[in-house]
Amino acid sequence: MPKSATLKVATWNINSVRLRINHVARLLEEQAPDVLCLQETKCPDDLFPEKAIKAAGYEHIVKSGQKGYHGVAILSRVPLENTSVKRFCGKEDCRHIQATAKGVEIHNFYVPAGGDEPDPEVNEKFAHKLQFLDEMADWFGKAKQKTTTPRVVVGDLNVAPLEHDVWSHKQLLKVVSHTPVEVERFEQVLAAHDWIDVPRLFTPADEKLFSWWSYRSKDWAASNRGRRLDHIWASQALDGAAKSVQTLTDARSWEKPSDHAPVIAEFAL
Repeated sequence: MPKSATLKVATWNINSVRLRINHVARLLEEQAPDVLCLQETKCPDDLFPEKAIKAAGYEHIVKSGQKGYHGVAILSRVPLENTSVKRFCGKEDCRHIQATAKGVEIHNFYVPAGGDEPDPEVNEKFAHKLQFLDEMADWFGKAKQKTTTPRVVVGDLNVAPLEHDVWSHKQLLKVVSHTPVEVERFEQVLAAHDWIDVPRLFTPADEKLFSWWSYRSKDWAASNRGRRLDHIWASQALDGAAKSVQTLTDARSWEKPSDHAPVIAEFAL
């Protein structure tokens, strides 16, 4: 298949792009995605390490960043068009950016984590998360009217929705990221645009699939208490187009790693 007939998209919560710019460069060199979407860049736009990224062959960069927190960016070796950001929940935090590459509209999200207590009445962060998901569902429901547009959503969506998206369904039912109320909201976002859960096309729902492992675990690989927080979705216009998906678990063992592993999907266009 000619390279021009495919789109290879990677998503990665990098947990500080400046601290881990060598990891970004390594991923770009070893995996050569057309597009890399980063979350939690923790970097204001004027300090974003564009020089190192362009040296790796990724000349097209759009970012939405702030000092110390949040932040998203799209890095591409193919031209990016129609770039924009959307604000959610009346806040100015940098949690979304979009661009079109090879005719595919790509949305890069960093959904709020939600804090520790899964009760919106006592935890403002959890209330923010639920509102954010509600607004995503509403937005995508309206966008569904343009069903012919090929779209991809990627990012750290901070919800592990399925039973085998977490190491223990029973033990995590009251832990933020896997609670029933979050899963319900997450499913509403999926349904709003009839999104396809791309990684689960290749790994059945009854098999464990993780992309995040806590820093608190001394030997994360041995305990393998992971969660699938990082997602790739495709619109119905790309139904049947996904050719491969991989989660680069090894990156979780790189020196001073992010607690998230990159997830990469390739689509036929």
